[in-house]
Amino acid sequence: MVFNGQISSISIRPEPSKAVVEIDQVLSVPGKGLEGDYYFAGIAPKGVEPAREITLIEKETLQAPEIEHNIFFGPVESRLNLITENVPLNHLVGKEFRVGNVSLRGIRLCEPCALLASLTQKEILPALVHRGGLRAQILKKEIIRVGDTVSNLENILDEELAHAEPDQ
Repeated sequence: MVFNGQISSISIRPEPSKAVVEIDQVLSVPGKGLEGDYYFAGIAPKGVEPAREITLIEKETLQAPEIEHNIFFGPVESRLNLITENVPLNHLVGKEFRVGNVSLRGIRLCEPCALLASLTQKEILPALVHRGGLRAQILKKEIIRVGDTVSNLENILDEELAHAEPDQ
């Protein structure tokens, strides 16, 4: 599956269960997460594991609860790090992809949980089942910026082949 999406919003959570902060760019570090996030600071209750280094959710998914259940659910309410546009995140489980110059690996879906319900509203849980986002591992240290392109490995390889010199 070839796609071209982009990052429309970046958020970090400086402390567990506290307010989310929207930012324009962030440093991603393999094994640590996003600079400024509580996982990066080492104060996460479960510690940092590859599936908790960075989280993504589709902008289109954020709109669905309002359309289907009359529940407002914006980027800050999602409590996830990156909001994407035109990116089929569920298809990236087990796959490598890029956000700008950062290589990531999709680990597993980010199903809605009781903590999310307690910080927003319980009706959000059924609205987000199987579309609550993607947990991913950071493979390359680099800055992620709002507006960065999100592309899968197939698309990256196609672009590289298109720009390769033809055989002489």
